[in-house]
Amino acid sequence: MSEPKWLQRRWVDAIHYQQLQRFGGLFGVRDAGAIDAALARPRNRWEYNDDVDLPGLAAAYGFALTRTHGYVDGNKRIGFMAMAIFLDLNDWRLSAPEPEVVQVMVAVAAGEMTEAELAEWVRRYSEPGPASAS
Repeated sequence: MSEPKWLQRRWVDAIHYQQLQRFGGLFGVRDAGAIDAALARPRNRWEYNDDVDLPGLAAAYGFALTRTHGYVDGNKRIGFMAMAIFLDLNDWRLSAPEPEVVQVMVAVAAGEMTEAELAEWVRRYSEPGPASAS
């Protein structure tokens, strides 16, 4: 697998801000270091593990951003959005039913779902787009 296109902190902050504007919540960063560490997690997995795939890397973003609570509010939302946008950047699509997305992200936040379980869920609902299938 060639190196994926990675999310950038400024993009994630902007998406987080847009999500709060659209759906409500408290603005602000609670722990900038936690956000940076969460964004480094997938790249670390890619650098040091041989058995990585894009859905697993997406799950690393979602799990880390949701669990570290780097933002004051909206951590589950940005966790999900990071997974979807990372996959999209790399010509994959994530399409899961909204009620299930909510259940899964609440389970991740509550510590009721592991990163490996989240990765399996992402694999179930993601697929390569036309550009990556060729």
